[in-house]
Amino acid sequence: PFGHQLREWRARRRMSQLDLALEAEISTRHLSFIETGRARPSADMVHRLAERLEVPRRSHNALLLAAGYAPDS
Repeated sequence: PFGHQLREWRARRRMSQLDLALEAEISTRHLSFIETGRARPSADMVHRLAERLEVPRRSHNALLLAAGYAPDS
């Protein structure tokens, strides 16, 4: 699921939820809800989080698919 993949990328980048939330300009509560699956991110939010985590293009597309969106071409 998307939340699990997001958590893995956040751990790889050694970022706390607070760090990522501040970078992405969202609340830590919303980020927590996204990671646990209680909230579904918009495609724009997936892009924003992936950019802040410096996720490579292939993995960025995997995140979009996991969130239920079509990959970028």
